[in-house]
Amino acid sequence: MLLTVSGPPGSGKSTTAELLAEAFDLDHVSGGDIFRELADERGYTPLEFNKLAEENDQIDRDLDRRLREIATEEDDLVLESRLAGWLAGDHADFRFWLDAPAAVRGERIAEREGKDPERATEETEAREASEAQRYQEYYGIDIRDLTIYDLSVNTARWEPDAVLDMLVTAVEEYDADGDEGKTPVTGVDYQF
Repeated sequence: MLLTVSGPPGSGKSTTAELLAEAFDLDHVSGGDIFRELADERGYTPLEFNKLAEENDQIDRDLDRRLREIATEEDDLVLESRLAGWLAGDHADFRFWLDAPAAVRGERIAEREGKDPERATEETEAREASEAQRYQEYYGIDIRDLTIYDLSVNTARWEPDAVLDMLVTAVEEYDADGDEGKTPVTGVDYQF
């Protein structure tokens, strides 16, 4: 089984993906972990590599290629990244999108990174706009198009365990006989 967890920064992707992997005894592959691996392979710290990625689009493409390879070649895992649902495409059994209002996500990021919440929110919104433009340019992906996801959850409304319960229920209550078809992922240019 391949489950994807996607969403913007601060939406609870990592927390939820870890819990989901535990619940179903699956491996958890994080886009952040892959990014750190790529940085290490090239002799950079994650911060140095992130700065380099701002100037070199091949870094984004290398990360996305690796995530796509994992999604198409492996099974029994939870794949987590902003583009996981798009990169896994029709290989995913279930695609989940997590989100929360920008101010809530900014607060979460500020707490995690020791920043001012207002500054964290502004930086996150700028980062999201930049990423949305790059995803469109690179792959033809409109990150705001949520039609490919099986379930979208506003994580500001529920605690992490409740969000997990929703996703677990969605997977466990799935009945293939009643499935009228998941939304196919089309129009993506997987040229990395």
